[in-house]
Amino acid sequence: MYAFVLRLIIALAGAAAFPAPASSQTYPSRPVRLVIPFPPGGPADIFGRLIAFKLTDTLREQVVVDNRGGGNGNIGAEFVARSMPDGYTLMLLPSALAANASLYSKLPYSLVGDFTGVASLGTFPLLLVTHPSVPVRTVNELIALAKAKPGELNFASAGSGGGAHLAAEIFSRTAGISMVHVPYKGTGPAVLGVLGGQVSLMFASVPSVVQHVRAGKLNALAVTSAQRSPAAPELPTVSEQGLPGYDVVSWFGIVAPAGTPADIVKRLNEDVRRVLALPEFQDRLKDEGGRSLVMTPEEFTAFIRNETVRWAKVVRDVGAKLD
Repeated sequence: MYAFVLRLIIALAGAAAFPAPASSQTYPSRPVRLVIPFPPGGPADIFGRLIAFKLTDTLREQVVVDNRGGGNGNIGAEFVARSMPDGYTLMLLPSALAANASLYSKLPYSLVGDFTGVASLGTFPLLLVTHPSVPVRTVNELIALAKAKPGELNFASAGSGGGAHLAAEIFSRTAGISMVHVPYKGTGPAVLGVLGGQVSLMFASVPSVVQHVRAGKLNALAVTSAQRSPAAPELPTVSEQGLPGYDVVSWFGIVAPAGTPADIVKRLNEDVRRVLALPEFQDRLKDEGGRSLVMTPEEFTAFIRNETVRWAKVVRDVGAKLD
C-alpha cells in the first residue's frame, strides 16, 4: 500500500512539472503577437494593424503587431511556422503567399502543412488603371490597342510574382495580347511610374490609386473582381467588358502554427467575426473596395489549400519563377 501511494505522489508531482496546454478558458493570459510578413506602410500592414487594434478589445489582451518583411513574405512565414503552437503567435496571411508555394522551387515552410486557418478576413479587387496618354477608356479598347501594337504597351507591378503582376499576366493570356512587364520595388514606385507616363498601365490596389483616379491623373477602366466594387460601383468589371470569368482578387486571413489547440482557434475565429461585424470595420472595407470574407477555421484551412492549387496552375501557365 505504501509503495502504491508513493508512486501516486511521484506521478502527480511529475504531472505538475508540465503545465497543462492552454485552453480557451485561460486564453489569452498575455499579449498576442500578430506577425505581418511585409514591411510597415503597405496594404498588409495597414489592414493588419486595424485588425490588431480591434482584436485587442475583443480578446481583452494586447495584440502586438510584429512586421517581419523580406523574401516576398517568406521570412515572416517561416518564423511563424516554427513558433510555439499556443495561440500567442499568429500571422496575417495575404493571398500572395499562396502563390509563393509555386513561385519558389524550395521554401523553408509549407503553407498547407505548417499552418492552420484561424479566420478569413476579406477580399479586395484590383483596379485596372492607365495613364491618360493611353487612348482607351474601356477594356475592349485596351485589348484592341494591344492587338494593333503587340509588345508596345507595358504594365507596372510592385514586383515579379506579386498579385498585380499575375493579374496582368492572366489578363494578357485571356485576352490573347502581349504586354511588357516592368517590375518595381513596391507599389508606391510602380504607381509613380504610371503617373509619370513611363509605364502605360497597372493593376493596382484600390487605396493606392483611387485618389489619383478621382483627381483625373489616372483613368480607371475596370475592377478585377467578379462583382463590382462598393468603392466604385459605377466602374464595370473586366468580366463585364469582354473577358467573362475573369476574377482576380487579393485576400487576407489569419493563420496560426499547425497544432494550435482547436478550442483556442475556435475562440480566435469567434473574436475575429465580432471584429468583421463592426460597422466601422465594414465602412473601412468599403472604402478600400473590399468585402468581408467569413469562414470557419476548417473552411478557411480548406480555402488556403484550394488557393494554393489554383495559383500553382496560374504560375505554371505564366511561367513565373522567383528563384
